[in-house]
Amino acid sequence: MGQKEMKRRKTSFGDKIFTVCNVLFMIAFVVITLYPVLNTLAISLNDGTDALRGGIYLFPRKFTMKNYITVLEKDNLVTGAYITVARTVVGTVFSLVTNAILAYIVSRKRFLFKQQLSLFWVVTMYVNGGMIPTFLLFKGLHLTNSFWVYVIPGMISAFNMLVIRTYMNGIPDSLEESAQLDGAGYMTIFWKIISPLCKPVYATVALFVAVGQWNSWFDAMLYNRMSSEYTTLQYELMKLLSSVTNQGNSAEAMKNAAGTVTPTSVRAAATILTMLPIVCLYPFLQRYFVTGLTIGGVKE
Repeated sequence: MGQKEMKRRKTSFGDKIFTVCNVLFMIAFVVITLYPVLNTLAISLNDGTDALRGGIYLFPRKFTMKNYITVLEKDNLVTGAYITVARTVVGTVFSLVTNAILAYIVSRKRFLFKQQLSLFWVVTMYVNGGMIPTFLLFKGLHLTNSFWVYVIPGMISAFNMLVIRTYMNGIPDSLEESAQLDGAGYMTIFWKIISPLCKPVYATVALFVAVGQWNSWFDAMLYNRMSSEYTTLQYELMKLLSSVTNQGNSAEAMKNAAGTVTPTSVRAAATILTMLPIVCLYPFLQRYFVTGLTIGGVKE
């Protein structure tokens, strides 16, 4: 009995050591992850001239909102914000609906050539026509210099479709068979049975698409560069960052540094404004996001 008690004590002590080490590791991981964000936030809220001295870590030393005012006063920023919000909302809804319907069709066991089509879509993830043929195609379809160039080309994504299809394959076939016995058609089964069960993977794909739409700026530069009414927030911020970076130590940069704004502080403010909406959105989708990523990999 004495040896068993000593063994239990040793095991219990080892578990405590593991727990302590695990907690310390997670705390260190969180600090390493959050520090760059908090440091950028502190610099964005600090006076630009004072920030040149260095020594700013987690809290601003000389608080000011001048950096954000400078960014928000940029021309076309309000228009870009409207277009970015619109493309994020419309693009996410359209992409989610089309990929969900396509995934439902491919996931049906009675659908012919589903394996061949799935292989074809996988190939498109690695091979494309190139930038110039794509531009000429969009121009021929009258998508350039328009809002829909942000939405239509990204409506179908092979990766998102395969993620949703994998999730749908895990739903028991008996649910669909029972609905068919009651007279339900394929669209009724999709909207009233399959889709409610696919909320986790829908939230995951929606977050993928929304982040991609929100952060995208290259398509605005490539297809709508000459149409200021279709500019995006990210493209305008990119131009702002490029301008303050190219200034370097020029006279204009020194003039700004003599006041309260420097290229470093403006870049920090633009970075925070760019990431803020997604950071605010993620906590509401986190539970579905984790479930949608993990449940498709569980096989019985």
